[in-house]
Amino acid sequence: MAAAAAAAAVRCAEELVEREMSGRDASHDAAHALRVRDLALSLAAEQGVSSPDRLLIVELAALLHDIGDYKYTKDNVEDMSIIKRFLEEVGLEEGQREEIVAIITGMGFKNEVSNKLNAEPTLEFAIVQDADRLDAIGAIGVARCFTYGGSKNSALHDPNVLPRDNLSKEKYMSKEEKQTSINHFHEKLFKLKDMMKTEAGKKRAEKRHKFMENFVAEFYEEWSGRA
Repeated sequence: MAAAAAAAAVRCAEELVEREMSGRDASHDAAHALRVRDLALSLAAEQGVSSPDRLLIVELAALLHDIGDYKYTKDNVEDMSIIKRFLEEVGLEEGQREEIVAIITGMGFKNEVSNKLNAEPTLEFAIVQDADRLDAIGAIGVARCFTYGGSKNSALHDPNVLPRDNLSKEKYMSKEEKQTSINHFHEKLFKLKDMMKTEAGKKRAEKRHKFMENFVAEFYEEWSGRA
């Protein structure tokens, strides 16, 4: 795709993100998509990705990755229809469209929660997934966790509700079970550091992970009245 057409496609993607995600809570809003895009491009540079075509795949997948998020659909199912239609409208080749869709549909934690990967991920897949996971941890990750929990009226913490072990994809996606915001750190967020796939992602995850560990330790101290 020519440079001008690629730039136009990115602008249209930004507009689509703003339009489709504007009514959501701040854990999965347009600002999240833009941060993931910026992280992905930064990771791509560190990993030596320089081809304009490859960078376009990374940028569009990062921008569009949460538009059809199952957490915001009525039937709890990923909705890729808007993304697929958009990619056709902006003139991407079939191979590029398929690659972006494959990244988006495969990158979620729910697909890896049972330690089952369908195939060795491409570098572009790894970059976008790592970028999304970096935004789920650290200071912003803490803020997003409690923002999402608050939007679902979840308790901050309930000592009688224990974190779930050995989650299946179905259990993780379930909207029925009572959960707490603090349990999300144990069920998902603390696991992400060791699930990073790029060297750049692994390096950045260390600092963010340590911040969360300190936060959660302080949370329990304050909850118990010891601090």
